[in-house]
Amino acid sequence: MTKQWIPAVAMGVVLSWATGYGLAQHQHGGDEKAARSQQKVQDTKAPTTRPAWPLCPVMGEPVDFGVRTITDAGPVYFCCPDCIPKFEKDQAKYAERVAAQRQALKKLERVQVACPVTGNPIDGKTFIMSGGQGVNFCCKDCPAKYQQNPAQYKAKLEAGYTYQTRCPVSGEKIDSTAFVDLATGQRIYLCCPGCGEKLTKDPAKYAASLDEQGVKLDLKKLKVQPKQKDDQHGDDHGEHGGQGHP
Repeated sequence: MTKQWIPAVAMGVVLSWATGYGLAQHQHGGDEKAARSQQKVQDTKAPTTRPAWPLCPVMGEPVDFGVRTITDAGPVYFCCPDCIPKFEKDQAKYAERVAAQRQALKKLERVQVACPVTGNPIDGKTFIMSGGQGVNFCCKDCPAKYQQNPAQYKAKLEAGYTYQTRCPVSGEKIDSTAFVDLATGQRIYLCCPGCGEKLTKDPAKYAASLDEQGVKLDLKKLKVQPKQKDDQHGDDHGEHGGQGHP
């Protein structure tokens, strides 16, 4: 009888250990699965930080990329038009702040949209490598002129970039040859020409998206000017009077 009891006890111990081990493994496996799931959620979250925004050298406020002047070293951006004459009156006074602005600009995404030779929109086809940098042009005649003296076109090349790199309508990357000219004189870049009509029809709907990219719309002017144009011409073009494509 004693011999029969010993194996029974041993079997009970083994079964108890196996059950406990299985539960522990199941719990451990569940913890790992939960951890992997949580990590996956964290990995898919959008970054919460963004590069420091360029500041106006005069006022120290965030710049509006539609307000700028061109210097020999390239464009300088401001928060409002009133700052430009103050800057131009004494550029040396603001040299340190301009340098800080340019350092901030280097951290932002940008797209070349204008030819450094003519200032016209690029054609999307004419491209060369120069000094380790890709340069786009408006036509096949410009690369030869540029290559004769690239330094001569340095400032115009820098001025030929836009920091508005996302279509305000779709959120997609812009096509550098697709844009719409608004009644304010602002050129807004799009992912495709088809988005131009949506933007001009209801600019207020997309103003926040543009503001996030440093482009500030004067919505009052956009609403008033097309109506005045229609009254002058005696016809009705809706709200698409500012649209234009290359």
